[in-house]
Amino acid sequence: MEDEKIEVLLKGKEKIRILFVCLGNICRSPAAHGIMEKLIAESGKTGDIEIDSAGLYSGHAGELPDHRMRIHARRRGYELTHRSRPVKMSDFDDFDLIVGMDNSNYDRLRGFAPTVEAKDKVVRMIDFVNGFPQYDYVPDPYYEGSEGFELVLDMLEDGCGNMLRALRKG
Repeated sequence: MEDEKIEVLLKGKEKIRILFVCLGNICRSPAAHGIMEKLIAESGKTGDIEIDSAGLYSGHAGELPDHRMRIHARRRGYELTHRSRPVKMSDFDDFDLIVGMDNSNYDRLRGFAPTVEAKDKVVRMIDFVNGFPQYDYVPDPYYEGSEGFELVLDMLEDGCGNMLRALRKG
């Protein structure tokens, strides 16, 4: 389903721009950002796809990702150096895909979208995650222990890998 949507949204694009979004832009979306950037670099598509991340809550603006997420990500080879920023209205013009981490993010992003076309750019991360059928969203690990951060990284590695495969088809 998402493969077809991506194909329509990205048809004829020379460069694809993806924005990952979670609540504060300090756990899930910067992790997805870092994972996808590494996968893109490994695939040799560095100039073809641009990644960013943002949050729906601006209280962490300018901060690095949560130190726990950085530690867990570093153990897997990801350096999360993105500084948190809030979603801007211009993001709907600047990005081809806007990826919400949970249903609340997805619904709020679609509600903010200024046009029907912008609303169509908003997708759910979970729609790319195949290995975790018991989840219908990527959970926020902020109030969880190490297991929560590891679970989110597992889910995002799965989802980002599937998303990149879908982008290659498109």
